[in-house]
Amino acid sequence: MNKFRLTLYVTGHTPRSEKGIRNLQRICAEELQGTYEMTVIDVLEQPQLAEDQKILATPTLVKELPPPLRRVIGDLSDTEKVLLGLDIAALADRNERKGK
Repeated sequence: MNKFRLTLYVTGHTPRSEKGIRNLQRICAEELQGTYEMTVIDVLEQPQLAEDQKILATPTLVKELPPPLRRVIGDLSDTEKVLLGLDIAALADRNERKGK
């Protein structure tokens, strides 16, 4: 199975940033069950990384692996929307059909 590489860009320790981090942790625990690597980048501390990735709004979640690259902007509170946006919903559906 492919391992997901996810990077969440946030701005400081704001309630919106914290909510995005919590939501991503929950989604990963429920849907990806150990098949992921998650990095959180604070654009205030590492602005060059955000600029390199052309991050214009935060929180922004970037799925780097497996291809294709996908982005979701927002606090990630709508799990279904996040899964669809990252093209992970197909994985969840396949696992359901296999009885996992």
